[in-house]
Amino acid sequence: MKSAYELAMERLAAAEPARQPLTTAQKERLAEIDRVYQGRIAEREIFLQQQLNTALAARQLDEADLVRKQIASERARLEEDRDAEKERARRA
Repeated sequence: MKSAYELAMERLAAAEPARQPLTTAQKERLAEIDRVYQGRIAEREIFLQQQLNTALAARQLDEADLVRKQIASERARLEEDRDAEKERARRA
């Protein structure tokens, strides 16, 4: 008797079209996309972290909260962009 997990995995595999293995060029492109977006994320976080430190030093707590939210939203946006670009590379 199969577990609910095994049944769900079988249905998922049946619903998902067969994926072709990635070529070497696609793997290299995916790695390059990861490197580029890691750099972009780090660059934005360093810049915004400086703003956060400045706001905290000046005891501007409202400003600090806004910067924290901006850090989170920019990270999410860049990760979303990265994932979309990686999906395009997989399809190419």
